[in-house]
Amino acid sequence: MPWFDERNAPKLKSTKKGNVETPTGVWLKCPSCGEIQPSQKVEENGQVCPFCQHHFRLSLEARIELITDADSFVPLHVELSSSDPLKFTDKRPYGERLKDTKTKSGKIESTVVGLARIEGLEVSMALMDFQFMGGSMGVVAGEKVALAADMALEKKIPLIVVSCSGGARMQEGILSLMQMAKTAGCLARLKSAGVPFISVLTDPTTGGVAASYAMLGDVIMAEPKALIGFAGPRVIEQSIRQTLPEGFQRSEFLLQKGLIDRIVERKELKKELAFFVKALNPHKRS
Repeated sequence: MPWFDERNAPKLKSTKKGNVETPTGVWLKCPSCGEIQPSQKVEENGQVCPFCQHHFRLSLEARIELITDADSFVPLHVELSSSDPLKFTDKRPYGERLKDTKTKSGKIESTVVGLARIEGLEVSMALMDFQFMGGSMGVVAGEKVALAADMALEKKIPLIVVSCSGGARMQEGILSLMQMAKTAGCLARLKSAGVPFISVLTDPTTGGVAASYAMLGDVIMAEPKALIGFAGPRVIEQSIRQTLPEGFQRSEFLLQKGLIDRIVERKELKKELAFFVKALNPHKRS
């Protein structure tokens, strides 16, 4: 029997460069260093490039598995789903966009909340999913973050919010912008009660999310080279008619300017979260 049987070979797909063909999904090019490497190798490294440590975006499920104890995450308020309160239409009705997104992603909302354990310590969590309309914050997303904060206050356990969002969902207009004030108010109650809030910023954390709860943590940590800011760099350059500094709005730049506390590589994130949960939670100290 020949060592190679074309019937079992991976299907090939033409690339844009000439007639060269590569197996679909087998190879991955890093957008940071340009290295082409096996997709499996990147996946085994936690979706981090082994050459330059570029952090690819994680799925919501992978993120939960990464930072919580096995099978400890219990989702809450799973019935809450976005609707079309303003009957908004641009190129397409917002209601149609929601329906298509729910069908393609298999999810009903951009934010998931629940209770979990990190190295045995109970926490309340909210995580944003970029696969659902860019992780945008609408009425339901803001409500879920507020509910996670209320749960932390009720149980006197730390709140952890992992942000991955393009900002407020403009199809819900002023109703989505109101979530900025609502979530900030919930976090103020946590602060008054001495309940810690740890904010984790991933790529990207922008718009109304960055302008509200994402930057209000008692500890704000970010993944390396994550895009963090309100408006995008191109919009800012056009507004001020100046060239922005190198690395502007990246984690390293924000750390240098004192806007975040730590940059944490993905493989160290769970350990870092456990450390701060223990250090900041006075209600659980022995």
